[in-house]
Amino acid sequence: MEVILLGYMGSGKSTIAKGLAKQLNLEMIDLDHYISDKEQDSISSIFKNKGEIYFRKLENKALKEILTTKKNYVLALGGGTPCYANNMEMIIEHGVSIYLKGSIQTLRSRLVLEKASRPLIKNLEDHQLVEFIAKHLFERNPFYEKATHTLKIDDKKSNEIIGQITSNML
Repeated sequence: MEVILLGYMGSGKSTIAKGLAKQLNLEMIDLDHYISDKEQDSISSIFKNKGEIYFRKLENKALKEILTTKKNYVLALGGGTPCYANNMEMIIEHGVSIYLKGSIQTLRSRLVLEKASRPLIKNLEDHQLVEFIAKHLFERNPFYEKATHTLKIDDKKSNEIIGQITSNML
């Protein structure tokens, strides 16, 4: 079984993937960690030193590698992964995809606490986050909405989300 979690940054993809993989006794793969390990560099550093286009090429290559060589996993994607190259088409072909959908306010409240570790938002003022998130969601939703399933995450704890996935989507 291949389960692929997608959604905007701050939607809980990595956290849910860990819990879901444990419950289903599957390997948990975080795409950003996978890339970071292969490159021997942090995602922030790759963005800063080599740029987003370079990163997106690495991301596409790593995603293709995982989808075509691995089996029985829960994969947590980066927020932008489905939106570049032919990534969403590959995702749809290779597993059950689940869009963890958060409202702008939920995402903002989570991201304001994590700005320093997020290369795309670390230089934004807190008051700029709402507009930034809204713009990105507008651009990314057509990709996210292609997922096999959509699960609203607002006001839900991770164990509740995992329960909904295991009982209704797999």
